[in-house]
Amino acid sequence: MEVEERFILISGLLCEPTRARMLWQLLDGKAYTASELAAAADISPTAASNHLSKLLDADILKVETQGRHRYYSFSDPEVAYVVEALAQLAHRNSPKHGKVPAIPGGVKYCRTCYDHLAGFVGVTIVETMEEKGLLKKSDDHYQVTGKGWKWLAGFDIFEDDFSGSRRPLTRQCLDWSERRPHLAGQLGAMLLNKMHEKKWFKKVQFSRELIVTSKGQQEIFALLGITL
Repeated sequence: MEVEERFILISGLLCEPTRARMLWQLLDGKAYTASELAAAADISPTAASNHLSKLLDADILKVETQGRHRYYSFSDPEVAYVVEALAQLAHRNSPKHGKVPAIPGGVKYCRTCYDHLAGFVGVTIVETMEEKGLLKKSDDHYQVTGKGWKWLAGFDIFEDDFSGSRRPLTRQCLDWSERRPHLAGQLGAMLLNKMHEKKWFKKVQFSRELIVTSKGQQEIFALLGITL
């Protein structure tokens, strides 16, 4: 299939309203059953199965079977990046009522983007890491400096941990609410996981929103000098 034809096919699949709601639900990085995705899109399970079949055929989603249940998730992180990037258009064209606050709240303040940290907090952390010489922008990704690897060792994250994987170590993922990149890729995922282990964030039920705990505020300030 020609690249142009493939692009038209994928665009149509992603941007159909019902499927778009399902894909937005999957951005929290979890796997969902057809019934759960049907509820999120407000359609019948039969209709959901129809849509999911098309997404599977196009390799946008993958499915895993556990017992009697089938769980759907993105086929790879690249799909999540595309869905998050599409949100840039929605944010750009959304109506503005009054003055936009300097620091946003809710999911715009702190959230997960698939398996990494996003929102105001995610962007602020990665920009501070750049300022401190831990990361350096390079094309569409970040280079981890020698100083950066020493800093990451404090999280028990080491360069050798990432050998042998085809997934990019780092990636600049454009944040739809901040319009600036946050850290994605293997390192972004592992760093968020370590932050969860340290109890820096608390998940909000049925949402991608994260709440920064008092412990998280104290330790982020100690490590990066950021007041959240």
